[in-house]
Amino acid sequence: MVKKTLKTSAVLLALTMGLAACSGGQSESQTGQDSKNEEGKTSQSEKVKIVYARGQDSTKATEKIIEAFEKTHPNIDVEFREMPADTGKQHDAYVTMLNAQSSEIDVMDLDVIWPAEFAQAGYTLPLDRFIEKDGIDLSKYNQGALAAGNFNGKQWAMPKFIDTGMLFYRTDLVPEEKVPKTWDELLKTAKELKGKGGTKFGYLMQAKQYEGLVCNAVEFIASYGGKIVDENGNVVVNSPEAIKGLKKMVEIVQSDVVPSNVTTFMEPESHTAFIEGQSPFIRNWPYQYALANDQEQSKIVGKVGVAPLPAGDKGSAAALGGWMTAINKYSKHPKEAWEFVKFMTGPEGQKISAIYGGLAPTLPELFKDPDVLKANPFFAEEGFVNALNAAVPRPVVPNYPEISEIIQINVSKALAGELTVEQAVANMEKEMKAALNK
Repeated sequence: MVKKTLKTSAVLLALTMGLAACSGGQSESQTGQDSKNEEGKTSQSEKVKIVYARGQDSTKATEKIIEAFEKTHPNIDVEFREMPADTGKQHDAYVTMLNAQSSEIDVMDLDVIWPAEFAQAGYTLPLDRFIEKDGIDLSKYNQGALAAGNFNGKQWAMPKFIDTGMLFYRTDLVPEEKVPKTWDELLKTAKELKGKGGTKFGYLMQAKQYEGLVCNAVEFIASYGGKIVDENGNVVVNSPEAIKGLKKMVEIVQSDVVPSNVTTFMEPESHTAFIEGQSPFIRNWPYQYALANDQEQSKIVGKVGVAPLPAGDKGSAAALGGWMTAINKYSKHPKEAWEFVKFMTGPEGQKISAIYGGLAPTLPELFKDPDVLKANPFFAEEGFVNALNAAVPRPVVPNYPEISEIIQINVSKALAGELTVEQAVANMEKEMKAALNK
């Protein structure tokens, strides 16, 4: 039974490798007990209700997945529990619930940067025995995405979809040859087009103080050749390249091409404005394409193109993202929860996600599926492939939420003019080094 559906964000392709954090762990003997006690208890005539939690879904994907699953599993009802759209708040809500050993949710979607943390904390069930029992062929999955759910030699979450930041544009306002290739070109074109074709703005992005801000900041920094943390775990954010990238971000946020309240925009605010025809350009995740072509809610159906994000001095860069699905360790119905996870992250569920949600599959075979390509023709487009190839990870650190918060606070202050970019990166350098050296 579907209670609510909305949309989540966020986002990644074969390039998700390295996003899985590392350290710690727990024994399988701890986590297996509930399932062993539960398996065999449910007869065919009894109905079991499981609760599935994820962020907002403005598309029909979640509803369609649950409908299809319940049709093939008549003894299992799935209730959708909507979590906050803000990934940081969603994370904290899960942690509060799971710290209390709550069994109120059974299945949950996790941002690609959370599985190791949740496994180490003992919040999730290892899935290996389910995978082995049902003969799931893990080689068919994008291996980078799969690795993000693997920790301490065990699989704690299954990859559901992959994301990366992209530039979407109005094809009725922007000819293909005029799609901006650099951030400076974007600013210039956005200023020229603002107010034309019923638009109110020139560019939309996510600039609120939350995880999406980190993704946008990573893209600006990397496009100018900078990094926040290097491959060896060293903090390198205080560099000329990172400063130049963040200065471009500040320039755009403080310009008149974005909404005056853009620092309150997350994915829902930005994608809503775009599908209402308020801007020629938006930076968003792949789901934006399906949403923009949904005739029930979009005013720009058939008028959307996709391209890599604009380049800085060193080229285009897109933040890697994506979501995994895991089972609550304290679920009273782990067997039924696994059936739903297996369906949703398997070929049928991911096909539904791609067709109705515009979500890029973690099963590469689906990129050749005619139905998937019909719903998402841009999956076969050069612009989509190039955007995926431009993907870069967020900082790969074991205490990512703490590092993310440091980035969010200081970038927000720079965008608001409370700090210079130089002061912001100096603060980040000091605070991140202290956090990583605890």
